Amino acid sequence: MDDQLLVRELRAGREPAFRLLYERHSPALFAFLRHLLGAAREEAGDALQDVWLRATRDLPRFREQSSFRTWLFGIAVNRCREILRLAGRYESPEEIEVTAPPVPLVERLDLGRAIPRLPHRYREVLILHDLYEHTHAEIAAMLGIDEGTSKSNLSRARARLRELIGGPS
Repeated sequence: MDDQLLVRELRAGREPAFRLLYERHSPALFAFLRHLLGAAREEAGDALQDVWLRATRDLPRFREQSSFRTWLFGIAVNRCREILRLAGRYESPEEIEVTAPPVPLVERLDLGRAIPRLPHRYREVLILHDLYEHTHAEIAAMLGIDEGTSKSNLSRARARLRELIGGPS
C-alpha cells in the first residue's frame, strides 16, 4: 500500500495506517535526525516522537502535492532547527560568516567527523541529497528554499568537506 493511500486511510480514522507509515519511515527518519542533530540515540528518539506528533496533528494540512516522505522530512528539519536553536547550536544564514577561515586540523578527518563541522544549512542539504537521495526540488520544499539555493549549498558543503578532510579543491 503506497503512502498516499495510507494517508487517506489515516485521515478516515483507520489507525493501522499510522502503524504502517510509522514502521515504513521511522528508521530513515531516526537516522536522519541523528545525523542532523549530531545527537545521542535518546535525543534523536525524542525528536522522532515530536516529528510524528506534529505530523499527526498537521495531517489535515498535508495537501499531497509532494510525497508524504518529503513532507515528513520537512517537519523533521524544522524540529531539528528548533532543537538546535534552543541549544544554541543552530546558525541561521544571517549568523554564518561566509569568509570564516577553515578550522585548522591537526590530522586528516573522515566524513563522520567532518560533516558535523559544516554550517547547518550546508549539512542539511548534504545529508538530504547524498545520504537520503532527495532531489533538489524535494529539498527546496522541505527547507523552504529555492532549488538553486539547494544546489549551491550542496556545492559549498562538498567544497567545505574537501577543505576539512584535506582533499583536492
